[in-house]
Amino acid sequence: MKLKYINDINPATGKVFAKIKCSSEKDIDKAVSRARKAQTGWSNLSLAQRSRMLEAAAKDFIKQKEAIGKIITDEMGKLYRSAVGETHAVAYGIRETIQQAKVALKVEMLKEENLRTELHRTPIGVCAVITPWNFPVSMPESLLSPALIAGNTVVFKPSEMVPLTGKAIFDIFNKHLPHGVINLVQGADEVGDYLIHSGIDMIAFVGSQAVGRHIMRVAGDKLKRIVLELGGKDPMIVLDDADLQKAANFAVNGSLRNTGQFCVSVERIYVQDKVADKFTTLVADGVRNFKYGSGYDESVQMGPLVSHKQRENVLSQVNDAIKNGARLVTGGKAPKNSKGFFMEPTLITNLSHKHRIMNEETFGPVVAIQKVKTADEALSLANDSPFGLGATIWSKNKKKALGIARKVESGMIGVNQGIGAVSGTPWVGVKQSGYGYIGSIDGIRQFTVPRKISYKK
Repeated sequence: MKLKYINDINPATGKVFAKIKCSSEKDIDKAVSRARKAQTGWSNLSLAQRSRMLEAAAKDFIKQKEAIGKIITDEMGKLYRSAVGETHAVAYGIRETIQQAKVALKVEMLKEENLRTELHRTPIGVCAVITPWNFPVSMPESLLSPALIAGNTVVFKPSEMVPLTGKAIFDIFNKHLPHGVINLVQGADEVGDYLIHSGIDMIAFVGSQAVGRHIMRVAGDKLKRIVLELGGKDPMIVLDDADLQKAANFAVNGSLRNTGQFCVSVERIYVQDKVADKFTTLVADGVRNFKYGSGYDESVQMGPLVSHKQRENVLSQVNDAIKNGARLVTGGKAPKNSKGFFMEPTLITNLSHKHRIMNEETFGPVVAIQKVKTADEALSLANDSPFGLGATIWSKNKKKALGIARKVESGMIGVNQGIGAVSGTPWVGVKQSGYGYIGSIDGIRQFTVPRKISYKK
């Protein structure tokens, strides 16, 4: 490996506050070997035994939520209160997985005349879990819990942006699980690439399309199982009969939450021209009043972007749009005299699909608005994307909104609300936003293979 250490940079100050040693090829091989040795014993435990160990881990996440919250804020800039809340919610995620596993992993008995078949769902083996930095405890949990409850062992590589958060997650699980069931490796692209080429049986990944495509190519060589969640470019459709204040509030918060670093952020808004000016005025008020600063300041609503590189990518899209005819209403700059990676909350209008910002994932604090004439035009533009993760439709006519929602090419759609759904439903993207899915009973089964045992009565 070329990179020996990760520089852990606080994005609010731009300063390195820790150096973390990258895993060598030998370290990764040893981690995979430990996982392989532990897998049979772990899978042979009863579901109840595995569940008790995971429940103990859930309790520890609650106990350590303030300490882990501080690590998250220092590493990637998330608001401290949000970081603590995210860590607390991990316990809920683990417990939901435990309950769903009772159904997902239950042996099914099938009958046909005098023939009997037992349908077992058995673990795949050793799973590489590779996760992002934007939700650095909840996203790892969403892959680790189903992989582990199903009887797989894991080699876990957190994002190089949040290595200490990853270590904290590993420490909690490792404290309560048998030796070798979970293993930690640290590093950037080279470590991840070596891991997916190693002797693992499955790859569970959340991240960019480019890396997802690479994983598919590597996995295809030896037919390794994969689950990929690859982000989105979520559309918001605002019809001329929408509750404009409610829609504007959602547009602001949905675009700027977590500094826009959220795979289901609102990234492109299509509003009918009859109400576009009023809607834009309401959004502009919200964006101008959206306060940013240190994640420890309780009065702010968003922190910095995770890195200088990420901020430069967002600013590049904004500047490209302005250069090509878009209107900058507010924001659009990095604040002067700021040592961290902050960016002003930004609103851009007069957009079209000729602009990069309406096609490429932005992952930054930008509200992007395009006028449309009709609902059909909005639907056509919403579907004019390789992404298909989330979407929202806004109209007081629920029947009309539902009709549009059923035609939107996204995996998760909200009508007059965000994409939040009934508990137990999957987190799923269509088109190039995902391959497989996570969450739910069926999501747990993604980490298993069905096996049949048949015999005569």
